[in-house]
Amino acid sequence: MRQENRATTGQDPYVKDTASLIASDKVEGTVVYGLDGERIGSIQRIILEKRGGRVAYAVLSFGGFWGIGDDYYPLPWEKLTYDESLDGYRIDLTKEQVEAAPRYKDDSEDWYRNNGRSVYDYYGVPPYWI
Repeated sequence: MRQENRATTGQDPYVKDTASLIASDKVEGTVVYGLDGERIGSIQRIILEKRGGRVAYAVLSFGGFWGIGDDYYPLPWEKLTYDESLDGYRIDLTKEQVEAAPRYKDDSEDWYRNNGRSVYDYYGVPPYWI
């Protein structure tokens, strides 16, 4: 069935990225560097709006050891800038500033519902839903 679908649509589902687009599986695990050029952590996942498809958050993971005990920091996508020379993302904050941001230990829907606005307020960017 996959072959038929691909043949009829003319699209290749295995295309990973272009000069201006990147697949989510390539974003996950990408390193994030702070204002000072130091590594902060890496992107754990991307959270998308179900209906509109907009990126709500990129979730930055760090603080544990080998992924165990990490804290998760939702970042507005607008705060990340891809830096080709680093093969990673930059954020205009230091690690200490990110550590003071809203975070969670376990990924739950209630956390986003109750804290979504505070994430955008902390980073000083308009929320994706506006």
